[in-house]
Amino acid sequence: MTTSPQVTVLGLGKMGQALARAFLAHGHATAVWNRSPQKGDELVAAGATRAATVAEAVADAGLVVVCVSDYAVARAILEPAAAALRGRAVVNLTADSPDAARELAAWAADHGIDYLDGSIMTPTVTIDTPDAVLIYSGPADLYQRHAATLAALGGRQHHLGADPGRAAAFDVALLDIFWTAVAGMAHGFALAKAEGIDAADLAPFARPIAELFAGSVDEQAERLDAGRYEADIARLETVAAGLEHVIHAADRRGLDTSVQRAAYDQMRRAIAAGHGDDDVAVLAAALLAEREDARSRA
Repeated sequence: MTTSPQVTVLGLGKMGQALARAFLAHGHATAVWNRSPQKGDELVAAGATRAATVAEAVADAGLVVVCVSDYAVARAILEPAAAALRGRAVVNLTADSPDAARELAAWAADHGIDYLDGSIMTPTVTIDTPDAVLIYSGPADLYQRHAATLAALGGRQHHLGADPGRAAAFDVALLDIFWTAVAGMAHGFALAKAEGIDAADLAPFARPIAELFAGSVDEQAERLDAGRYEADIARLETVAAGLEHVIHAADRRGLDTSVQRAAYDQMRRAIAAGHGDDDVAVLAAALLAEREDARSRA
């Protein structure tokens, strides 16, 4: 281990610690900084250099990796160290919105800082394993320059384009799919329990439903991109009727149905717009149409 760190990790939550451990494991001299210094104790014991300030942490870094709670915290950390960061490369693996990523990239450009935005799409335990998935956006040449170092984080790594907000846009869209599905699963289990059905008894029947959902992803994407919404199996009107049955059953058992009603209302709006005979894939197009209509009336 050399005394001049080549990689700096700012932010030592569980994910930040995993990133730093991966760099150390692959032979990269690594400096670490965190507002609570004790979070770096195990990393220092493993060979990392602990810095007292952000400016000190980045002084010798060829690559600075940021992983904190949100972009407001990232800016609060980076802005006072702008002079020390000039001419260096920052890879921000903090989760936030696409616009926040673009704003931070603009700030970095104004201060002569090379900037890549990124998102970690898999849990902490996947870092430095083949299961890790990381996505990046920003200048392609900047990504290529540091790809070998970032490879220490493991798994599949993808550069998605020059727009610095593109990785965050992928992130929020994928989180939207996942957590909305998780909310539906939680509600379904609660409805089953309210009807006297153990979750373990429902699970074998739920798994094929989840597989059916997963299997529909590519088809739904193709339909939306092609604008092809004719129903091959189930009409939106039929799907809405099924969700109405769910709402009725849950209401009778005193369960909250706000999420289900929101989904049902979205379907009814699309049906009112003339899509009752279309495939459920039309819902995404209907949301985009509503957005454009709202913009035109603004």
